[in-house]
Amino acid sequence: MRQLILAGLCALASFAAGAETIAIRAGGVVDVIAGTVARDQVVIVTDGVIRAIGHDVAVPAGARSVDLSKEWLAPGLIDAHTHMTLTETTDAAPFESFYLAETNAYRALRGMHHAAALLQQGFTAIRDVGNDGEWTMVDVAKAVENGLFAGPTIITSGKIIAPYGGQSHRIPHERGAFWQYEYLDADTPDEVRKAVRKNLYYGAGVIKLVTDNNPYHAGLEEVRAAVDEAHKAGVPVSVHVYGGPAAQVAIDAGVDSIEHGFELTDAQLQQMKAKGMFLVGTDFPRAHLDIIGTSGGILPEPAVLGPRIVDRLRRAHRIGVKMAFGSDTVMEQKGRTRADLMLDYLDVWKEAGVPPAATLRAMTANAAELLRIGDKRGRIAVGLAADLVAMPADPLADVLALRRIDFVMKDGRVVRQGPR
Repeated sequence: MRQLILAGLCALASFAAGAETIAIRAGGVVDVIAGTVARDQVVIVTDGVIRAIGHDVAVPAGARSVDLSKEWLAPGLIDAHTHMTLTETTDAAPFESFYLAETNAYRALRGMHHAAALLQQGFTAIRDVGNDGEWTMVDVAKAVENGLFAGPTIITSGKIIAPYGGQSHRIPHERGAFWQYEYLDADTPDEVRKAVRKNLYYGAGVIKLVTDNNPYHAGLEEVRAAVDEAHKAGVPVSVHVYGGPAAQVAIDAGVDSIEHGFELTDAQLQQMKAKGMFLVGTDFPRAHLDIIGTSGGILPEPAVLGPRIVDRLRRAHRIGVKMAFGSDTVMEQKGRTRADLMLDYLDVWKEAGVPPAATLRAMTANAAELLRIGDKRGRIAVGLAADLVAMPADPLADVLALRRIDFVMKDGRVVRQGPR
């Protein structure tokens, strides 16, 4: 036993001694909280953590130099509403089509593929909110965490909790409750608590509810049960809801985030602001809506939903609701990655009049706070993880500069340097 302990200590000492220090010379370092840029900065990174930032910082002997002197350095991007294992069948196919013909293993491989592509384009953390079969994204997250693959930090919800039927509509009785492959039915406070515990047991880092998919919706006591059970475990609760009485239930129950919220009133947005509740708006570009249609009856018609999204986003920003960027991208387009499609959403934020600084904050510090990783990620600050991106233009002048990211660092490791 003594020999094993000594061997372990020697290995740790060797790792520490061999830890690489990187000195990044940045033309500008973006402060996403203040919405400002500090020019000509040196950022020192050791063991994956930012150790020093400043104009005249001493560079340790032997440090590897990374020249970004003509670039703007920003925190890695975060998407708070993804479905990495899901590729939705378009046209008139039922919503359930995507998971009836695929195994858990294939879904996990797709999830890993998309997650790796996102990291290459600057998304260093994501929150995956369900539709991943039997907890497949938990394993994808574990594979990344254990170093088997390069990928972003992944927070995943496990199975979506919903009133009877999940997000299905009028499935014939003789077909059976096959939606339970993706969802956990829960129609009483006790059933909700059990569903929350089941997800937590299998590794969920967020609890996701769908509350208004059918003419019936979850009641206050059910949603409060989810919030109580999840918060006792230190885990936040997100709720898929569009608006109306179901949204009011979620707000009154004290959930952590409203997902979508396309029909939220100004009064409801004011209540969310007062409670410090996040809106993850999934603000679909009209071109995307025209491809996915109603998503098998889940979404309103594109001609209706498109203008509604821009209006709600504009009102939410004006009122001052906390917002975290979330895309909900579930389609494929030849020659484009998921990250390409996710960045299309920036055009909607511009159309709604949201300033670049607010948009960038929603994609970094705000999203990190919602994911409960804000003490480690989401900003460029001493002591935080070195999740960094750089680009040859100022994202505070034009947020579309994020499409030109040409440097990505994750936990202090250079993932990419140079054009894709």
